[in-house]
Amino acid sequence: MKQIVICFDLFYKGGESVGEQLDIESLFKDYHRDVYQFCLYFTHSVQEAEDITQETFIKAIKNIRTLTNPDRGKYWLLAIARNTAIDHLRKRKMNEFLPDFFEKIISGDPSLDDQILRKEEWEEVHNALYKMKPHYRAIMILRGIQELTVSETAEILQITELKVRVDFHRAVKILKKEMQDRERKVISDEYKRRIDS
Repeated sequence: MKQIVICFDLFYKGGESVGEQLDIESLFKDYHRDVYQFCLYFTHSVQEAEDITQETFIKAIKNIRTLTNPDRGKYWLLAIARNTAIDHLRKRKMNEFLPDFFEKIISGDPSLDDQILRKEEWEEVHNALYKMKPHYRAIMILRGIQELTVSETAEILQITELKVRVDFHRAVKILKKEMQDRERKVISDEYKRRIDS
């Protein structure tokens, strides 16, 4: 994230007004974690998420004049992040990586067995999410993980609220099916292992 702050300094030296500087700085302070989290879920890669987050804010700096309503800044940034992530996905093959922040989630005080189980469950969900089409993955992240409203999700994805509802329902079904398929495969593999031994 330090790279993004450095980029801000470089852009402001290029002649941006103080008002624009304060606007983008406040947007960054308020929403960089939301943008980064979205990118992390979308790409399943810390490095990719950092790159896309940085690119999102660079695009935001260049296009700050298009933000007509500062109260909608979060949705404007997430829409840029989504489009940037999809472009990025088209250009590069994604690397699978368990996000560092997950360690923080499980770093409470549960037993080692509980930590391993939760980590395995998270990996299964994340892998299933990663296999979904980008549109469904974006809806699952925005509605299911980041818990945005239907109207907020519609604004970010630039689709109707009805389409958000329908596609979210479809995405949930796809995710459930993927998880069930994974579970059946694990059971089948375990059964084969026992027969072979």
